[in-house]
Amino acid sequence: MRALLLIAVLLAGAPARASDLPERAQAQLDRGRPYVEVKPDADGSSGVIFAAIDVAAPQGVVWSVMTDCDLATKMVANLKSCHVLERDPQGRWDVREEISRMTFLPSVRTVYREDFEPNRRMSFHRTGGDLKVFEGEWRLEPHGDQVRVTYQATVAAPFSVPGWVARIAMRHDVPMALLALRREAMARAQ
Repeated sequence: MRALLLIAVLLAGAPARASDLPERAQAQLDRGRPYVEVKPDADGSSGVIFAAIDVAAPQGVVWSVMTDCDLATKMVANLKSCHVLERDPQGRWDVREEISRMTFLPSVRTVYREDFEPNRRMSFHRTGGDLKVFEGEWRLEPHGDQVRVTYQATVAAPFSVPGWVARIAMRHDVPMALLALRREAMARAQ
């Protein structure tokens, strides 16, 4: 999941804050659709993404889906592998390596550390790999009888990609990954 959003972010722009959802975002979430905001920067090689989805499942279940490295490749089409390289025995953090591959682009290796506030927040930052910048966070917050999942990240790609390519990928891939997260969490909650 994070890898798909990572690829999307490679070409992203200015973010929205989770607490400041625009009216159009709230309207989209109220209709049961994921919301994704991407504004490419001038050269298309770095930027920020903001995404959100509401999930009708317990927070702990949503968290377990989000942190399941083995499940990630089944939920994200362009993610080829996800491996936990190191893990805190108390479960406060881990270090992961993900390999993503998009058509017509080279593979991207990302190594990053995630710091956990279980069932609430996961912040992450690059520790190695191909990306120049990779940092952000996931948040899970109660929202009525659902859980609102928000994602915000800043990323700088190791190569330049035209902004229009990013926007095409965003229109399809990020919402599909968020919907896969919701489907899996709701299935596990049954």
